[in-house]
Amino acid sequence: MSVNTNKRIVVVGNGMVGYKFCEKLIAKAKSDQKFELTVFGEEPRAAYDRVHLSEYIAGKTADELQMAPLSWYAENDIRLYLSDPVVDIDRQRKEVRSHHGLIVPYDYLVLATGSGAFVPAIAGVEKEGVFVYRTIEDLDLIQSHARKARRGAVLGGGLLGLEAAKALLDLGLEEAHVVEFAPRLMPRQIDEAGSGILQRQLESLGLNIHLSKSTQQILGGDTIEGMQFADGTVLDVDMLVISAGIRPRDEVAKAAGLETHPRGGIVVDNFMQTSDPAIFAIGECALAHQMIYGLIAPGYEMADVVAARLTGEEKEFKPYDMSTKLKLIGVDVASFGDPFVEEPACRTITYENKAKGIYKRINVTPDGKELLGGVLVGDAEQYNMLLQTCKNKTVLPPDPEDLILGSRGGEEAGAGVMSLPDDALICSCEALTKGMICHEITENNHTTIDSLKKATKACTGCGGCAPLVKDLIQGTMKQQGLYIRNIICEHFDYTRQELLDMVKMNGYRTFSEVVEGLGKDDGCETCKPLVASILASLWNENVLEKGRATIQDSNDRYLANIQKGGTYSVVPRIPGGEITPDKLIVIGEVAKKYGLYTKITGGQRIDLFGAHVSDLPKIWEELIAAGFESGHAYGKALRTVKSCVGSTWCRFGVQDSVSFAIEVEERYKGLRAPHKLKSAVSGCIRECAEAQSKDFGIIATEKGWNLYVCGNGGSKPQHAQLLATDVDKETCIRYIDRFLMFYIKTADPLTRTATWLNKMEGGMSYLKAVVVDDVLGIGEELEQEMQTLVNNFKCEWKEVVDNPELRKRFNHFVNAPEEKDPTVQFDDMRDQKRAKEWA
Repeated sequence: MSVNTNKRIVVVGNGMVGYKFCEKLIAKAKSDQKFELTVFGEEPRAAYDRVHLSEYIAGKTADELQMAPLSWYAENDIRLYLSDPVVDIDRQRKEVRSHHGLIVPYDYLVLATGSGAFVPAIAGVEKEGVFVYRTIEDLDLIQSHARKARRGAVLGGGLLGLEAAKALLDLGLEEAHVVEFAPRLMPRQIDEAGSGILQRQLESLGLNIHLSKSTQQILGGDTIEGMQFADGTVLDVDMLVISAGIRPRDEVAKAAGLETHPRGGIVVDNFMQTSDPAIFAIGECALAHQMIYGLIAPGYEMADVVAARLTGEEKEFKPYDMSTKLKLIGVDVASFGDPFVEEPACRTITYENKAKGIYKRINVTPDGKELLGGVLVGDAEQYNMLLQTCKNKTVLPPDPEDLILGSRGGEEAGAGVMSLPDDALICSCEALTKGMICHEITENNHTTIDSLKKATKACTGCGGCAPLVKDLIQGTMKQQGLYIRNIICEHFDYTRQELLDMVKMNGYRTFSEVVEGLGKDDGCETCKPLVASILASLWNENVLEKGRATIQDSNDRYLANIQKGGTYSVVPRIPGGEITPDKLIVIGEVAKKYGLYTKITGGQRIDLFGAHVSDLPKIWEELIAAGFESGHAYGKALRTVKSCVGSTWCRFGVQDSVSFAIEVEERYKGLRAPHKLKSAVSGCIRECAEAQSKDFGIIATEKGWNLYVCGNGGSKPQHAQLLATDVDKETCIRYIDRFLMFYIKTADPLTRTATWLNKMEGGMSYLKAVVVDDVLGIGEELEQEMQTLVNNFKCEWKEVVDNPELRKRFNHFVNAPEEKDPTVQFDDMRDQKRAKEWA
């Protein structure tokens, strides 16, 4: 199309896509092209980020959600009219008329009116306490009503509905319900098995799910009191959020005589032109390729197509990939390619771990050479590479299941992001390919996520490309032989080691202090548990206090390991494996009283399985009264110090290994680290306690003790290496202090001591120089830091038992604290019980 200068362009709608069009047009405009841009917005505020709207309920301000400040519009000569929607289009005169009577002429008109919430025709929908979930103003109304509400429900179990459900949980309602007409959650994105896993995960977080429910009417007088369903059942609620889908806002276009679809949407061609060549439509109001695209990435691509068209570039909007990855109330959910294709058109490979709430499915071609699509629930770490493998038709490895299970032969499945072709689309929101991003890294020295964001807008839309962009930065820099700082995530431009030092220096003790002082935005699922670990390693304070509970890994949130069937395990500390008959009796009595399965562990403790979450404080109250403490089996902390009987009973023992093991365990109990820690003390060289398979192990000699470090068992066992020989107990403890603190301060996240040593430049020789020879001169400092942590130790479970507010966290039903989870069931097994297998 021919493009002249000084064109008048009017944009109807100031949502995310309307804003993005303005941004793209300004960026693409050539020096001889002048545009008079006028934007009309229906809402009282400038464009804001609807993708992260639920964060407004969680505490983010409207200004923080804003796409750009009002000054941006002024600086770019854009006339912006807010609270003034366009109500009429005169196509003959090429003019629009606004609600307030403003008439503005145009040469080209861009309709970005978006969509509105679909509200089903249900009797009583007009009652007070019934809301839609679409704008900041909607959320203000929801927040206001929630202050006097106890039981809330969301109508709709799709993407938007589950986002709204998160808002209800964040608002602290006693009950939160999700009502869905379909027989499963998210029926358009994930399959039945994945939906079942998602449902169980959401129910464990406090949501009540009601499926196959057709709402007939909303009960109550002027205010909602309940919902009546077609099957005759009633749900008592005093608040309802309707989030049952979207409806394109095409009423202005329809009134102007533009072609629209009978079911909604402004019909456009591949250039986003409507039936009037001077009018374009983009975003959720546009029907392209017979489809309404309800994601932000295709909306941005539409904006780019129109901006290109108006500046003389040739670009078309092609059918868009609707793959998506989300985190719904803390649960990863993703689908890509064709998630629903069935055999014989494909071969389907699935992995399901109901105990951990993980489901993975991939569909490959019958010959096993290409990936067609898939579903991920509970763990979507592989999503980005799976999506790229699918879109680029990359040849699969000989065992395609390695893509979701990981290679069992020690090598990574696939060759990673650097093996992708240069035209592989990395950031779909901004249409950025691998080649474009690598060019910015190599030619313009944008070597951090932050600088790439500013230069390319990568990671600024949905944020889903951030892991791939980070891998591209590291891979490209590695190819150039440059030093790579392994920064935590896009919210913290520090390595774990740097962040730990900064947190200590500033004395920060909460996540909000850390992110406000050293990071940006609200953090993510990568940095939150990492910061939680750093805070615990520095100060050894209760992980559930001062707002720290929500940033913990799932097990730490309940101070217990989540087991099959929605039950929890209880593991009291038994230092050195030594226990009195009286304490054994108490464990037996508690196990009988609460119906727990009991087993001796490999770390010389007794594990009690099958506890209801609401019983945990009661169980621990009885155990603590008998002198037990938390065994920290749930945390990245010291687990056990195993021992043989040593010289006390064994005729071969040369030292009292039990007493030393108890002393070591009492000193380091509760110590939080980048990963779990295990230890053992053997009374002679026969090594019955298996000390050389531990993170730090001690073996008695005729002259004292040998100290071994950086061993581990597991799937890739590694022998510990000798650090010091024939040392006395005091020296051994001093070296352990230094070793553990040096590990805590320098290891990467979730790195065991063996892997830490393997990656350490100089290896064991360097570690020995630091710990034993004190070449860095930090030995005394490390010992003092350890002593501070030892002095700060308090049993986490005792603090919960003594604190009524903390105890409330373990109620399964907030409004009925004595009631247990009715879904937990057991089967008999060898005079004990086990969790019933999920159907």
